[in-house]
Amino acid sequence: MSQKGGSYMGAKGSATKKHICEEAYKLFADNGYKNVTMKDICEKTGLSRGGLYRHYESTEQIFLEIVSQFTNNQKNLFDQKMKQGIPADVILEEMFAIYAREMTDSKNSLSLAIYEFYSNPEISKTDNAIKRQYENSKSMWIDFINYGIKNGDFKKADPEAVFDIIVFSYQGVRMYSKLMEIDNDIPDRIIAVIKKLLISEEN
Repeated sequence: MSQKGGSYMGAKGSATKKHICEEAYKLFADNGYKNVTMKDICEKTGLSRGGLYRHYESTEQIFLEIVSQFTNNQKNLFDQKMKQGIPADVILEEMFAIYAREMTDSKNSLSLAIYEFYSNPEISKTDNAIKRQYENSKSMWIDFINYGIKNGDFKKADPEAVFDIIVFSYQGVRMYSKLMEIDNDIPDRIIAVIKKLLISEEN
């Protein structure tokens, strides 16, 4: 096969995997993890069984890639903006605008699926991917907060403690949004408190 042909097939395969993850995300958000099967994903994507298994061996593999992509996308966003020298308080406002929308968007929340996945005794515990994702997210936020402190955009604060507040507040609200209606003021109040920890009144 020519290099051009190989590049086309690679691009086509990447596009198919992206399509699978996008459609599977919707299924996991709607139904949780344990109620989604490879057959469901075939029907949702329009792929044959062979076409799906050519890219993924199981719902577990698909789910782990979706969770990994979420963290990687966030990290890339942080890295790009920090390399551009954008003030940390401006980046934070943009990230919190995204978080505020996501916290009350129960329809697109994976929180329940994540809980089901990692509380399932059949899932292998030898490679705890959720712990790894947590540590990656923690490293990303700590680097960003230190960037803001170094540049004078943030007050001196404990980056690890601020991260704990951010991640557990975010995931807690998203979990509850699957179980009950969440007042839109709740994310706003949480974000206001976190901003007070980081941003001085002069900014």
